[in-house]
Amino acid sequence: QVQLVESGGGLVQAGGSLRLSCAASGSVDSINRMAWYRQAPGKQRDVLARIYRDGSTNYVESAQGRFTISRDDAKNMVYLQINPLKPEDTAVYYCNSLRLGTFYWGQGTQVTVSS
Repeated sequence: QVQLVESGGGLVQAGGSLRLSCAASGSVDSINRMAWYRQAPGKQRDVLARIYRDGSTNYVESAQGRFTISRDDAKNMVYLQINPLKPEDTAVYYCNSLRLGTFYWGQGTQVTVSS
């Protein structure tokens, strides 16, 4: 089992930056990869970025350039930096982990970007 807790969301002005955090606990040693997703109102949940056990990363095309995924293994943390923020980034952001074929989700953190 893996538990994920996101934090760092809030109300931010367009043009600003935000760093979202995801704290992982439980059986973290067998996690194959971590990812960030987001779900805007009335839309499906979409992946933004992934970071793998070996440290490699990949981003969906829409997330390239403004989003940066990173991790701190010593703290069992994964981060998502967003800079600059745009109003269309308003969504609930979710942390996701893949461990031994099972996906785990956090509860999400709301990001609201005002224009």
